[in-house]
Amino acid sequence: QVHLAESGGGAAQAGESLRLSCAASGTIFTLYAMGWYRQVLGKQRELVAVITNGRSPNYADSVKGRFTISRDYSKNTVSLQMNALKPEDTAVYYCYVDHESPGLIREYWGQGTQVTVSS
Repeated sequence: QVHLAESGGGAAQAGESLRLSCAASGTIFTLYAMGWYRQVLGKQRELVAVITNGRSPNYADSVKGRFTISRDYSKNTVSLQMNALKPEDTAVYYCYVDHESPGLIREYWGQGTQVTVSS
């Protein structure tokens, strides 16, 4: 079992910055991918950014050039630096991991953290 603890988020004005962090704990074999999704009430959850082992980060077009994802492989953490925030970035942000154990790959999700950007 893998537990994800998120921190950061909150309220910001347009143009400001926020940082999200997520730490994975529990029985960890391999965190194949770590990343962030976001969801607006009534809409589908969408990928924001992800880092997969051995690959370059992947970003949603809407956040390219403004958001930066980073991982600390030694600490099993992933962070999302969000700059130049826009009101349309308002959403609940979820940390997620693809966890690989012998014979099984499973997704785990954080509880979500609210980000609210006002104009």
